[in-house]
Amino acid sequence: MIPVLGQVFTAPSIDWWALAPQLILLGAALLILVVSALLAERCPAWFSGVVALVAGAGVFVSGFYLWYDIRDSGPRSIVSGALSLDGFAVLFTLLVAVAVVMTVLVADAYLEREHMDSPEFHALLLLAATGAIVMASASDLIVLFLGLESLSIGLYVMAAMQFRREEAQEAAMKYFILGAFSSAFFLYGIAMVYGSTGSTGLAHARDYLNRLDTAIVDQPWMLMLGFALLLVGLAFKVAAVPFHFWAPDVYQGSPAPVSGFMASAAKAAGFAAMLRIFFVAFGQSRTDWSPVLGVLAVVTLVVGVVMAIIQTDLKRMIAFSSIAHAGYILVGVQAGTSEGTAAALFYLFSYSLMVLGTFAVISLVQWQDGQPLDRFEGLADRRPLIGFALTVFLLGQAGVPLTSGFIAKFLVIKAAVDERTWWLAIAAMVISAAGAYIYLRVIFAIWRRPGAVDEEGGEPVAAPVVPPASGFAILGAMAFTLVVGFVPQFLIEFARDAVPVLLG
Repeated sequence: MIPVLGQVFTAPSIDWWALAPQLILLGAALLILVVSALLAERCPAWFSGVVALVAGAGVFVSGFYLWYDIRDSGPRSIVSGALSLDGFAVLFTLLVAVAVVMTVLVADAYLEREHMDSPEFHALLLLAATGAIVMASASDLIVLFLGLESLSIGLYVMAAMQFRREEAQEAAMKYFILGAFSSAFFLYGIAMVYGSTGSTGLAHARDYLNRLDTAIVDQPWMLMLGFALLLVGLAFKVAAVPFHFWAPDVYQGSPAPVSGFMASAAKAAGFAAMLRIFFVAFGQSRTDWSPVLGVLAVVTLVVGVVMAIIQTDLKRMIAFSSIAHAGYILVGVQAGTSEGTAAALFYLFSYSLMVLGTFAVISLVQWQDGQPLDRFEGLADRRPLIGFALTVFLLGQAGVPLTSGFIAKFLVIKAAVDERTWWLAIAAMVISAAGAYIYLRVIFAIWRRPGAVDEEGGEPVAAPVVPPASGFAILGAMAFTLVVGFVPQFLIEFARDAVPVLLG
């Protein structure tokens, strides 16, 4: 306790060990910025890459230590209840760490080829990853908002770092403007929740709703309006329809490694925040929000698949397919059960690795005027490793058996069936079958003999030999996709272990 102006100030208790992942990322980002600013000459590109890679690996290792700590000592609140240390937070910490490591490995050759500043890129990546972890572990809406803005601001700048291309500037501007609108919705939602409950804590909102149920009083309109505004803000972050308009242009115009990080870590952070709010604060109102999420899931699936089918650029196609994948995750979330939530977590983990691998391949096979699908004809003949890897990732996203994508889709649809949401399960299955065309047509082009493909655009900007760092990232993501397709139980159990505290 510290006396301040005659009053006693009690400092919050802080579990520094539990904050190890955030501290590692922040420390590494500050180290990169300070060293690059103090050096008389330009900071070597390898320095920031090595520091970011070590930081990502350090977060991954510390995440496992925290997992075993939770198993032995149980979950707990840290920083006076502002953050939670539980299996749910650790699962997303590990996912963000994997995304950071893969993005650093893929960006190594990309940054050099595109003449982009390495220190700034890696520092922003680490700071954005810090915000994603804060979103996954936040127990207070204000803290969650701070994490959301830390993630978003870093992505705004990273999207524009390829400033010599007009598409990158356009992507960053659209992302910034629409992101500001979504943040405003989210902030107004926080204000409504505070006005109703007198607190921004998720547990306090839950207790408030419990008291209302006990007193048999109708839920106040202000609290429900606040919940709706929070849903709008987070629906933008996960690119759910009708808040998806930013995704195609941003994914297409941003550097490929940045697009991969957006589609994996940023989407996962948005769903992590959504799950925290839905189940911790508004779990008692499941009957109110579950039908809304069901409708949102179907609309997102239909729009994502239909728009992906008509695309002629691979990055735009992957952007619309990521919208459809957000719909599949919403199918698991709307179930509102432990199995549905575990299925959503499994889907997030599996999809993140597949989409990171997809954009890793795209970063190697890039033309100056985009990624038209017809130029991927015969890719397997020219670049066998790249062609095979891209095929595996596309098959996984299509949900073909013996890939992690098949298990993920099976689990979320099963969750809907268990809750007797037959219409949603049938819709998801039908749309999944139709959506397979999106990926199969690209696979067909990859393995077809090349024709007159490069008359106008020239040869793809790809090294004769795949850079070791990018190759390692692609092989790792491909191995994960196939291994989980054959042996999914370890990841299923991991997701199930992270759920009970969230639902409790």
